[in-house]
Amino acid sequence: MIAWIASTFALIGLAAVYFTSSRPDNAVTRIGAETAERTVGPAADSSKSGLLAFVRKPQPTAMPEFRFTDADGKEMTLADFKGKTVLLNLWATWCGPCREEMPGLDRLQAELGGDNFEVVALSLDRGGIEASQRFLDQIKVKSLATYVDATGKASKPLRVIGMPTTLLIDADGFEVGRLIGPAEWDSTAAKKLIEATLR
Repeated sequence: MIAWIASTFALIGLAAVYFTSSRPDNAVTRIGAETAERTVGPAADSSKSGLLAFVRKPQPTAMPEFRFTDADGKEMTLADFKGKTVLLNLWATWCGPCREEMPGLDRLQAELGGDNFEVVALSLDRGGIEASQRFLDQIKVKSLATYVDATGKASKPLRVIGMPTTLLIDADGFEVGRLIGPAEWDSTAAKKLIEATLR
């Protein structure tokens, strides 16, 4: 019995360490049902869609500069999207959860993409543009443009600790918040989150 209790407390301690170390910013606000309803819509929808994991920054913060290329090999930075709200999704072809959420990102871009908003799905895959494009073609992505950082250098200034990681960036180029892990980005909760930033 004592051994079982000790084991249970050890597991709880391990979980606490994992979730604490997984946070991208120690200054983030508390996340819970009340916070989810205030920031991304009804808590039930947020929980189902994975949006409860979204961590909003107390104050939007300036984005670091990093470079990537488009499908034609043209070098780009986030400054090329200034004036647009951007959902920056970092992914790789070997990432199973990335494959699961990519169709939702594609549908989100088809529905909301335009002069004021864009999903920037940035592949950090070492296989470069060919591997990334092949992956997107396999899962029948139609609306997302192909962006690649085959060096993976963007992960350091962006403090990426796992993939997929998705950052919401306002029209002035400031990070509003981020989500580590997959989510249903075409869900009602996600759209409410993005539309609130658009305003």
